[in-house]
Amino acid sequence: MIRDRAAIVGIGETRFAKQLEASEKRLALEAILAALDDAGIAPAEVDGLASYTLESTDEVEIAKNLGLGDVTFFSQVGWGGGAGPACVGQLALAIAAGQCRVGVAWRSRKRGSGGRPWAGRQQPSVAGTWTRPFGLLRPVDEIALLARRYLHETGATRESLADVAVAVRRMANRNPRAVMHARTLSREEYLAARFVSEPLCLFDNCLETDGALACVLVGADRARDGRHPPAYIHAFAQGMPRQSHAMVNYWSDDPLAGPSWACAEALYRHSELQAADIAVAQLYDAFTPLVPLSLEGYRFCKRGEGAAFGAAGALELGGRLPINTSGGGLSEAYVHGFNLINEGVRQMRGTSTSQVEGAEACLVSGGEGVPTSALILRR
Repeated sequence: MIRDRAAIVGIGETRFAKQLEASEKRLALEAILAALDDAGIAPAEVDGLASYTLESTDEVEIAKNLGLGDVTFFSQVGWGGGAGPACVGQLALAIAAGQCRVGVAWRSRKRGSGGRPWAGRQQPSVAGTWTRPFGLLRPVDEIALLARRYLHETGATRESLADVAVAVRRMANRNPRAVMHARTLSREEYLAARFVSEPLCLFDNCLETDGALACVLVGADRARDGRHPPAYIHAFAQGMPRQSHAMVNYWSDDPLAGPSWACAEALYRHSELQAADIAVAQLYDAFTPLVPLSLEGYRFCKRGEGAAFGAAGALELGGRLPINTSGGGLSEAYVHGFNLINEGVRQMRGTSTSQVEGAEACLVSGGEGVPTSALILRR
């Protein structure tokens, strides 16, 4: 069991923008060096690495360019947005098992200026062979299908999706690092926005961002003597449901009970804390409908109540569960959810630009709709 046996002691990131000149490798190196500096740890001490399978900069390039010593643990986690918390969780497992002593996880991406994998010619998957001819070409189209079913089954409306978009934008307006820091969003602007894939409009979609982030983990004993208050890895889990099908769950018994449900069962089984003990959450928000689905999956409310949960400012600072307090993927930056991890650490340090007073624990989730992962961080 890894409960509180490892902690995040350093975080770092580049600036975020629609287009940055640096390569993904250079951005990764900048973010990792910033995280190591934040932790007060030299690169030569790093002996564990974890990243996404979609990361273009591998562990050999990182080790070579940063001047690392012998690396005794390295792993990559698949499924894009579902991978972030698992990168951290696998490092925590390795530290607890003695496989490494100082671990670094990172994500670097030029999503804003680079290509989109679905925008050009594609090699269709078996499922894609049947769905692409009928218009499911992009992730937003697949999530739109899921969102339509959710709205139909629960009786929710686009007003509930506006609750999410407006809440995270207000968080970004307090965060100078956020791409949308200077751009407010009203409910009226949301409802008047053009559709991208109905019922999802422009503001239901995450940003397209260049940037990189990283974090540094050590064992609990060393963490206590660090430069900053540690964010302990209290619990970690990965999950995908039976008959899982990426993004839309066609063949599941209940397509709206997605990977977060399987992940949550394992997460809380290994935790002393439950949903009622968590005062702030960083929920993967590539699209607004993923938030009510995650609220249900991670047991903050019952099945079908996720949309209503977010009404009347419940997801905003001062509400019953503030989410994505840096602005998240919708309004800070979209780097496959890694900014949610760093923001969870800031909440545990007490340094967030939208700090939740008295928060002792923070849940961080990976993508809903793909095989996923989650962490519970605690002070």
